[in-house]
Amino acid sequence: MDAGQVVTPPYVAGPLRLLPFPGLMLAPHRVGDPSTGRAFARPYRGVAARLLRWQARGLLRRDDEPALYVHEYTAAGITIRGLVGALDVSRRATRPEDRAVLPHEGIHPAQADDLADRMSEMGLNPAPILLVHNGTARLGELVRTVVAATPEHEFTDRGEQQHRIWAVRDPAVLAEVADQLSGSRALIADGHHRYAAYLRLQRRHPGGACDLGLAMLVDQRATPLFLGPIHRSFTGTSLEDLRGAAESIGMHCESRTQSEAVAALGPSTLAATDGDDWAVLRLEVPPDRAAVEVLHRQLVPALAHGPTSTGYHHTVDDALAAANPRSALAVLMPAPSVDLVQQIAEDDRLLPEKATSFQPKPSLGVLIRSLRDGSDAPT
Repeated sequence: MDAGQVVTPPYVAGPLRLLPFPGLMLAPHRVGDPSTGRAFARPYRGVAARLLRWQARGLLRRDDEPALYVHEYTAAGITIRGLVGALDVSRRATRPEDRAVLPHEGIHPAQADDLADRMSEMGLNPAPILLVHNGTARLGELVRTVVAATPEHEFTDRGEQQHRIWAVRDPAVLAEVADQLSGSRALIADGHHRYAAYLRLQRRHPGGACDLGLAMLVDQRATPLFLGPIHRSFTGTSLEDLRGAAESIGMHCESRTQSEAVAALGPSTLAATDGDDWAVLRLEVPPDRAAVEVLHRQLVPALAHGPTSTGYHHTVDDALAAANPRSALAVLMPAPSVDLVQQIAEDDRLLPEKATSFQPKPSLGVLIRSLRDGSDAPT
């Protein structure tokens, strides 16, 4: 990744605040339906009117009173539970110790601007960004008490995700949740560009609904998201180039069978193939670094040829499909730990592009926030 193409998004100042908002919820059969995503596509200015038509047909409901929501969803046997609320982005941190939200990847400014324009035209935050933190014991107790009651909504969506939702409106509970969150630092798991778009909207329209953005905060101690790797393919380079680059920087690249190479994959060991031959790449990875940093910042610049392009793949099969003995190399990556990603973010470093894949993510349409209702703006 060309570091000049990305920038660090601004930092939101603490205390971390998730505020109640009047949630919009699509009918269960519209959640997880690919056509729902298309409904939020161009023309963006028509989305609000489209939602009004859906509401008239019973395909969209809106809560009359603001709430902080507990959203629990299950996908592929993994159950995730988080607090969904309006994230206060109205204050910027000027000192590292003041930061409440920590990005770990850079953003492309043009993409963030485009997303801000879309949200402004739609008048919506169509989906929450995904944040993770280590919640306090008391916060865990509060959430468990909430979910011990009957959920207000329970359904299975078109994508087979199972959902349960509770609305929290009790002022005493909301006050205690706010107190427990005030000292937290949240890591962005998914949604760096949407987060940056929130900040752009807040700068454009301070003092109102744009002082907030929609977020889901997951306690990694209670219902942790799975952090998987994102594999690479490099066009225009070869295994021989990889061996030469490794030797030039004092690292080791050894020929292995496919089964040996895949079995060796670990925090400092990568597996590479051109589709015919395999190799194990042993990196020198400092304790406070991730293998993906060493790959992109030391090894890739040392390649004799290429890469002319880089591909990113969420599955091993997709990465291997991109390998070609004549033109492309696939590199299988380990996933960094959540604690390491948090440390990297706190150290003011950014991981290379597409370094992490937090899973599973919630389906689109479970909870949406309108920007045309200012009742949830900070006070």
